[in-house]
Amino acid sequence: MAWLSRLHLHTPYLTGVALPMVLIGAGQGLVLAPLTSSGVDGVAPADAGAVSGLINTVHQIGSALSLSILTAVAASVSTGHEAADIAARSGAALTGSAVLLALALAATLTLIVPARTHPHERTL
Repeated sequence: MAWLSRLHLHTPYLTGVALPMVLIGAGQGLVLAPLTSSGVDGVAPADAGAVSGLINTVHQIGSALSLSILTAVAASVSTGHEAADIAARSGAALTGSAVLLALALAATLTLIVPARTHPHERTL
């Protein structure tokens, strides 16, 4: 995401857009399913359905909230030139996305990873 956030008006498509998008797609494919299944790991079988629903709800709410934040970030950028505005707004939104991903990683390493060192069955 940080690579893609370097987008500007004269960014070449192959190296500035296509390659980062391939990397993002591969990363999502390799990470999203294991993250979702690890969310129900250690949950009592009777609670697995509720926890799975909660995980999917959090995915949806997080996506909507992130999109609203990134839209506000993009709307705050203006260069006075229409084509440059589009590139600058896209770059600002993608930079904001990289920041949100870094915050998510920090939260995961701080809150979730230490809790996983002491495995136990969780219940709602």
